[in-house]
Amino acid sequence: MSIAELKPSADQTDRERERFNAWFREEHETLMREREEAHTPRLALIATKGTLDWAYPPFILGSTAAALGWDVSIFFSFYGLELLKKDLQLGVSPLGNPAMPMKFPVGPSWFRGVNWNIPNTVMGNVPGFEAMAKAMFASTLKQKGVASISDLRSACVESGVKMIACQMTVDLFGYRKGDFILEVTEWAGAASFLPVAATADTVLFI
Repeated sequence: MSIAELKPSADQTDRERERFNAWFREEHETLMREREEAHTPRLALIATKGTLDWAYPPFILGSTAAALGWDVSIFFSFYGLELLKKDLQLGVSPLGNPAMPMKFPVGPSWFRGVNWNIPNTVMGNVPGFEAMAKAMFASTLKQKGVASISDLRSACVESGVKMIACQMTVDLFGYRKGDFILEVTEWAGAASFLPVAATADTVLFI
C-alpha cells in the first residue's frame, strides 16, 4: 500500500474536523451551563441618602435579592449612614422634590386621591410642614401595609446582607461606632468597597 493510499482524503479530514467541532461546542456549552448554575449572583448597593423615602430602595432591593439567593453588600456612605443608626430618626421632605405626591391619608377615598400641588414657598415657610409631611407619609405606608424601615433592615440582617459603613464618613461627621447597630459587617472606605463592586454582577447607586 502506498503512502498516498494511507493519507486521509480531504472529505475524511473535513468530517473529522466537524465531529471535533461538534464535540467541542457540546463540551463548552455543558461547562458554561454548569458554571452558570454554580454561580451566585452578586449585588452591590451604594446608599447615600438618609431620609425616610430614600431608605426604602436599598433595604427592599437588598432583602429581595438575598431572599433570591444573591450575595448582597450595601455600602452606606455620607447621609446613608443614618440608616444604620440604632435610633432611626428619618425625616422626609417634599421641598425640592416635585415627584413626591402630596396626598392626605385620611378622609373619603376621593379626597385621599387628590394630589395637592403645594408651592415650595409654602412648604418652606410654613412652620412644621415637614413634620406634617413625614406623618402623612408614615401613615400612608402603614395603611398600605408597607413594612417599616426597621423591619426591612432586620430582614436584610437575617438574610445575610453585608452592611458596610463608610469609615471616612463616620470620622467626618464625628459619629461613634456605638451610635450604630451591632450588625454592621465592616467599617471600610472606598478602596475596600471598590473591589466588591468590581466583581458584582449588578451595582446600583441610590
